[in-house]
Amino acid sequence: MNTDYMTPDTSEDLQMIRESASNFAEKHIRPHVMEWDEAQHFPKDLFHKMGEQGFMGILVPEEYGGSGLGYQEYITIIEETTKVCSSIGLSLAAHNSLGTNHILTFGTDEQKKKYLPKLASGEHIAFWGLTEANTGSDAGRMQCVAKKDGDYYVINGTKNWITHGRSGDVGVVIIRTGEPLDSHGMSAFIIERDMDGFSGGKKENKLGMRASETAELIFDNCRVHKSQLLGKEGEGFIQSMKILDGGRISIGALSLGIAKGSYDAALKYSKEREQFGKPISSFQAISFKLADMATEIEASELLIRKAGYLKDNHLPVTKISAMAKYYASEACVRAATEAVQIHGGYGFTKDFPVEKFFRDCKLCTIGEGTSEIQKLVISRKILKD
Repeated sequence: MNTDYMTPDTSEDLQMIRESASNFAEKHIRPHVMEWDEAQHFPKDLFHKMGEQGFMGILVPEEYGGSGLGYQEYITIIEETTKVCSSIGLSLAAHNSLGTNHILTFGTDEQKKKYLPKLASGEHIAFWGLTEANTGSDAGRMQCVAKKDGDYYVINGTKNWITHGRSGDVGVVIIRTGEPLDSHGMSAFIIERDMDGFSGGKKENKLGMRASETAELIFDNCRVHKSQLLGKEGEGFIQSMKILDGGRISIGALSLGIAKGSYDAALKYSKEREQFGKPISSFQAISFKLADMATEIEASELLIRKAGYLKDNHLPVTKISAMAKYYASEACVRAATEAVQIHGGYGFTKDFPVEKFFRDCKLCTIGEGTSEIQKLVISRKILKD
């Protein structure tokens, strides 16, 4: 079996992409991280600049205006961005792997030509809607409903916890078109911001990831033409499960960036901070924490890179992507927690980056399927196999 994913940094092209993403983040993101976080400001203009760098259409083929890259490059860009700011990494991942990727994967050629170029250029920002207030993991009971009316569907209901719910220009939303609990009773629609009866609702006041906008989508007799359907009526839930396979790689990469950012900060601080006449890194209590963090980061990256390899080669990825997301997200929470501990009292202040990683990391064990859901997916797969 080809194991190129196991040595990602040996690729000269990949290393160039890593440096490009890192340099962009240092120049355009780092100076504003705490300002955006404290104001809960979503810097929409930044994403237009990211589009100019090719970061908004990473997986989109060049024929549709994208960069035409694969998952190894995608993982690298998300990781490098997240090491500087988790919020921006999250929004970049959601745009690429959810809304944009859903149109890329299941859209007709006409739909792809209409929407992908502007999404890939960063002119438009994508959103993706599955979750509702009372249907998080239990998506089959969704209450957002589309009723057929001639050549149109009339949509009523609300979606919650949607990245770019207010600022996104175009996105994909999963709506019930059949009976509750029927996996073929949901359909995917391409929704445009200026459609009558569609609006963004309440913006969430979050613990972390505060510069990544999270808001409601509200549908009030929103009339959507049947040409906005992705695939056929009733295929929306099945499509969304496939999209989430890639989304879990995204959250894995996001987790990896947070873990590496936490580790780098903790390592640097432990070498500089002196107690009892020597750097605290010389004490086993600290060095063993760093050893655990470094080991779990390596293991996380191998799982994530393997999932990316499987995805790029169109091989079954559900089990490995769930494993990668589960392990990496839990590892990043441990890394961020230990990074704060290594910093001691300073880790509890906003003068050092670890407090933000600590607040941001928890989302990784919740978003795009909780750790409990990942274990459910993994256990079903291994028992079935």
